[in-house]
Amino acid sequence: MRKVSFAVFGGPEVLRLVDAEEPHAGPGQIRVAVRAAGVNPVDWRIREGQFQEAHPVELPSGVGLDAAGVVDEVGAGIEGVEVGDHVFGEGSSTYAEFAVLSAWIHMPEGLTFEEAAGYPSVMETALRVIHEVGVRPGQTLLVSGASGGVGSAVLQIARDRGIRVIGTAGATNQDYLRDLGAVATPYGEGWVERVRRLGRVDAALDLAGSGVIRELVELTGDPRKVVSIADLGAPEFGVRFSGVAGSVPEALAETVGLISRGRLHIPVERSYTLAEAAKAHTDSQAGHTRGRRVIVI
Repeated sequence: MRKVSFAVFGGPEVLRLVDAEEPHAGPGQIRVAVRAAGVNPVDWRIREGQFQEAHPVELPSGVGLDAAGVVDEVGAGIEGVEVGDHVFGEGSSTYAEFAVLSAWIHMPEGLTFEEAAGYPSVMETALRVIHEVGVRPGQTLLVSGASGGVGSAVLQIARDRGIRVIGTAGATNQDYLRDLGAVATPYGEGWVERVRRLGRVDAALDLAGSGVIRELVELTGDPRKVVSIADLGAPEFGVRFSGVAGSVPEALAETVGLISRGRLHIPVERSYTLAEAAKAHTDSQAGHTRGRRVIVI
């Protein structure tokens, strides 16, 4: 089968499309014929070796955590899923024609493979950081970098829970944030004062890693009310860096529930082929995403 792999840590250029042996489902796992794989910032952070100390990767390594596809192998001890079922979930080395998933759920009616591939890690992360930052219904959450995949999920989860959101993003994404229920304001000089004029901020999330931790602490008045998923230097300000995944099965179940109720939709901004994985990473690192990027097999 074909899969994307890297043998050394580095930039997008280290990614290679190679021929590899097909993986097989072990106990508690399933294998899918991948139809689409989600592109997440964690993918290129792993490729660069940023998480090597906390989560070592053995080289050469595949790429990707999220996938949607057709079940074609079921491991021992698995019930409730059969060969031929359409599922999406999380596993490893998902930029490939076949991948093994350790957490999955059946795709709800009307969801495409491309759309489904964009949800697993994004929703797990969004649900986790909303919990960790401790924001409650009726309070105001400031989201820095609100137009990407995680931001899009956070805004819609917050809206469903009765949490007011102030979202920052580029000038071209202001209407997008408003459509998702946020009070939108652009990046750039004077953004802190613009946020102040929009009212009290009870908690804040840094989703872009754009060097705003100090300002988020200033706006909330408490570093314990700020969580970052993108700035490894956040702990220097007393801010929590959230990098340990919670329950993926629970996140997938909540995802399907929100989609089924018409309360969640994250658009696919752009699709790539396996051969374009390096371009997908380059674009992901550049930021300014509106929704999700996926690789289509």
